[in-house]
Amino acid sequence: MSGNEGRLAGRVAIVTGAARGQGEAIARLFVAEGARVVLADVLDTQGTEVAAELGDAALYTRLDVTSEQDWQAASTLAVERFGKLDALVNNAGILHFGPLADTTEKQFRQVFEVNQLGVFLGMRCAAPHLTASGGGTIVNTASINGFVGVANTMAYSASKWALRGMTRTAALELGKQGIRVNTVAPGSIATAMIAPDGVEKMGDDAKSAFARLPLGRIGTPDEIAAAVLFLTGAESSYCTGAEFVVDGGSLAGPVYD
Repeated sequence: MSGNEGRLAGRVAIVTGAARGQGEAIARLFVAEGARVVLADVLDTQGTEVAAELGDAALYTRLDVTSEQDWQAASTLAVERFGKLDALVNNAGILHFGPLADTTEKQFRQVFEVNQLGVFLGMRCAAPHLTASGGGTIVNTASINGFVGVANTMAYSASKWALRGMTRTAALELGKQGIRVNTVAPGSIATAMIAPDGVEKMGDDAKSAFARLPLGRIGTPDEIAAAVLFLTGAESSYCTGAEFVVDGGSLAGPVYD
């Protein structure tokens, strides 16, 4: 598909956490749909390789989402290289597993700084550029952990609950500037975050949990990318402050034989 024909034709986007997993899938789909994309991550080798594969419509930049300076540089780079900024996907995130009693202050702060502060800084730095483009879209990646309590994920779950409130607040504040802000909330997705050695090497307990989902399987990064594409494209033009759950039915409840 040429850049003049896709659903994001002429759009310019920043995607964080774009070196692998969901972020990579989002960046690849955006380019396929006509967008020009700044892939942002701290995994320099992987990010550079993905951007090179995508050609002239993509470039990679190192972005520590906890650094306001890095955010300003990435936003400026998008405008300098591609002429404007229309969309931001705050996809970068980290997960810490461990019970409350064993989670250190440092670990808790690190998760919050990436998952919450990083999104705040991204929205704050991108908003003026989106406004200058006549409006735009922000999609923040939450999680089903932001809807229910999940044992051994205290920091991660707290950060995702917070992200939902941040998204709605931003939608209220930025709507008059033509900026739509929405949340996509993945369930279990086959990425390095939850399956570092691949789904096939996960334990029997995890596989059994996926089997009990209404759809009976783990999700794919491409399925998250499709939801983000919808929230970034014209089809969702009347959607803001909304939450789009992509979880195979997890929140509906487990299925038992």
